[in-house]
Amino acid sequence: MSPMAAQTKSAAKTASERPASTDPKMQAIDAAVANVEKQYGKGAVMRLGDETRAPLEVIPTGAISLDIALGLGGLPRGRVVEIYGPESSGKTTVALHAVANAQRAGGIVAFIDAEHALDPEYAQKLGVDTDALLVSQPDSGEQALEIADMLIRSGALDLIVVDSVAALVPRAEIEGEMGDSHVGLQARLMSQALRKMTGALNNSKTTAIFINQLREKIGVMFGSPETTTGGKALKFYASVRLDVRRIETLKDGGEPVGNRTRCKVVKNKVAPPFKQAEFDIMYGQGISREGGLIDVGVEAGLVRKSGAWYTYEGDQLGQGKENARTFLRDNPDLGNEIEKRILEKLGVGPKVDEPAEDFKADHPPADAEDLGPEPDPESVARTILLDQLTAQAKSRHDLAAKLAQREVPDEIATRLLDRFEEVGLVDDGAFARSWVEQRHRGKGLARRALAHELRRKGIDDEVAAEALEEVDADDEVEAARRLVRRKLRSVQGLEEQKAVRRLVGMLARKGHSSGVAFRVVREELGADLKDPEHDT
Repeated sequence: MSPMAAQTKSAAKTASERPASTDPKMQAIDAAVANVEKQYGKGAVMRLGDETRAPLEVIPTGAISLDIALGLGGLPRGRVVEIYGPESSGKTTVALHAVANAQRAGGIVAFIDAEHALDPEYAQKLGVDTDALLVSQPDSGEQALEIADMLIRSGALDLIVVDSVAALVPRAEIEGEMGDSHVGLQARLMSQALRKMTGALNNSKTTAIFINQLREKIGVMFGSPETTTGGKALKFYASVRLDVRRIETLKDGGEPVGNRTRCKVVKNKVAPPFKQAEFDIMYGQGISREGGLIDVGVEAGLVRKSGAWYTYEGDQLGQGKENARTFLRDNPDLGNEIEKRILEKLGVGPKVDEPAEDFKADHPPADAEDLGPEPDPESVARTILLDQLTAQAKSRHDLAAKLAQREVPDEIATRLLDRFEEVGLVDDGAFARSWVEQRHRGKGLARRALAHELRRKGIDDEVAAEALEEVDADDEVEAARRLVRRKLRSVQGLEEQKAVRRLVGMLARKGHSSGVAFRVVREELGADLKDPEHDT
């Protein structure tokens, strides 16, 4: 049993395991919690004082300070991770170190090189097994994300890296002319892809790292003008977002040898966010593991710094950080010991020497309790929403009804639907316009019938009215004419008045007024008919 699983087992103390209370309110809440646990699994509801933590598996980043800042000892498996920052800040280097660590643990890794800029020699220097690495250099954004989705759904992948989101160019933009406007294409592409991928990532325990670039918003007077490419969907789906910045150039005798890098965890859904980590990236070598051990070791009180000298357990590591770094590089066993003690003291992450089979997690624990809690109601609700939106767009009203049918609490449903609206995954205006176009062109419905359908879908009257403006009187007449022509063969051989009644009734059911219906039927049948609505 891993230390993390053991901690979860010993620390977990749910309502069903607590001594019975005589307070009616506590009895009521304990009963409610017991029902929740029965439906969603042990640990679905817990008290913060229990200090229970789900035993998430992780992939180390190669920088111990960043692993600690992430709270779990690395990047969580089965989740989406976004790494962004300015150019040459170390984004790809961080991702490649994660690739190397995943491979060392026996994992299979894929790299989607949308920028066509992967340097195999540099990757090898960072510890990547390039012979085993799956690499794709796609021609378009659609191809890149389709390849990624197919690899993820194979269930055999442990980590996939997409470098970068900005290079995922939609096919329409590639085939278009320079200067053509393609507003929102990439954002829609990312939104659709992430809707499909998220569930498969969770099921296969595959971590997806999306490397992203920064852009500046025009006209921003207050706050940061920086934003990432690809729309808002990635911000929403990412469990972890890392902002990587170069803060200092490291020099040796006046010669630049590397960069001091700061990484801020701007979003973290698996541990407390907003923590920062600093580490060294050496040119041609990548993240300096030994430098990180020295920095964090000093902060943790395990490595002592006296003047320029660094010592550990009375043994001198060297005078100056560079000499101490060289000493640890030449004595890897000592470095492993310091790393192990740092992680144990801070209580972060799985064992650094965990075998590949534990990393793969293909074998269930002997004790069922080690499996951790079942998905919480919010995760269940999110999965329901994503499944519903994968097939086709739906109104907020219909999605809320589906959540209520699955007994998702109203508070959670409202919060998630609000979030989905913020990132554009739920948009009643866009849904109404699409619905009107499909039902008018495909079924020949008039505005009156369309308004009735939109009302049943829970669309606000003002939003519906705006969508219905796309259908004018001439459009309705033309739709009615198409419907009548389509039905003329079915009324051949009938008496004239009977044929008229049948065709007019059909148009009325489609929402067309009797005036329009009689006029169109009269013209199409070529008969001299009288509209009773205009009889005097």
